[in-house]
Amino acid sequence: MRTHLVTGAGSGIGADLAARLEARGDEVVRVTRDVVDLSDAAAVHAWAVDLAARTPRLDSLHHVAGTVELATVAELAPADWERQIAVNLTAPAVLTAPLLPALRAARGTVVLVNSSAGLVANATWSAYAASKFGLRAFADALRAEEAEHGVRVTTIFPSRTATPMQEKVHEQEGRTYDASRWIQPGTVTDSILHILDLPADATVPEITLRPR
Repeated sequence: MRTHLVTGAGSGIGADLAARLEARGDEVVRVTRDVVDLSDAAAVHAWAVDLAARTPRLDSLHHVAGTVELATVAELAPADWERQIAVNLTAPAVLTAPLLPALRAARGTVVLVNSSAGLVANATWSAYAASKFGLRAFADALRAEEAEHGVRVTTIFPSRTATPMQEKVHEQEGRTYDASRWIQPGTVTDSILHILDLPADATVPEITLRPR
């Protein structure tokens, strides 16, 4: 039985991924808002250190959680900027570090669910895109550092996906939400499972997914 950690496991891609991994008979540590506040770096670090002390092996770590607040640079509240950077960028870094020994022991995989906003920044998306551009840089550095330890690192860049976050984005944009138009969470999960099931002689650094 393999052990996985999934953030954002309360809904959307994270919930679908956790359920699919559990259906395989694997153990899943589900990280939700009730477990730890990802906007609080000190709390995330303390929680991760405690988990690491009880987890000798970790087969995969999935950073799926995210938050978004759209606004122009002129109108974006400082608190909204800080929260998006904290949840989308700082939390993955702070959570990963204490768990690296367990990932190394399992020659495990780190998967970062990024966004198309991590590749192109559009108007009103400055904070979210900045956090996701930073997350890509974090993944690239982690990949280079951990290759010698056998830890694989993959970034997935899904475009608009039918999740509660996407519904919120549509509300902020003043648009009607139609889930059928967008990538389904299970499609992103399929890509993640493919990554986890790769033979040991290969790795996938990045995957980009877009609606048809």
